Amino acid sequence: MRIKIKPLSVNQAWQGKRFKTNKYKAFEKELLLLLPPMKIEFKGDLRVELIYGFSNSLSDVDNPTKPVLDVLQKKYGFNDRQIVELNLKKEVVSKGNEFIELSINEI
Repeated sequence: MRIKIKPLSVNQAWQGKRFKTNKYKAFEKELLLLLPPMKIEFKGDLRVELIYGFSNSLSDVDNPTKPVLDVLQKKYGFNDRQIVELNLKKEVVSKGNEFIELSINEI
C-alpha cells in the first residue's frame, strides 16, 4: 500500500533519548489515520518492505524506518521483534509527492 505522507527522519522524531517531538506526534497521528484499518493477526516471523519517496536525494534510506515501524506496530498489533527481514528502498520524487509504500507479510 502507498501512503502519501512525507517520511519523518528519526532525528526529527526524538528529543533526547525519551521524548517524542511535536513533529513525531503529528506524523504518528496522521499516519495512523491514513493507514487502512485491517484485522491482522501476525503470529510468526515477518518480512517488511518499505519504499520511501524522498524529495531530497541526500535523505538516508534508514532514517525514517524506526518511526514508521513504531506506528505500524501500534496500528496492526505486532511486535517489531517479529521482523526477521526488512527491505528498504529509496526513490527521489518531486517536492510535495513524498510517500511511504509498505508491505507486511508473514513468512
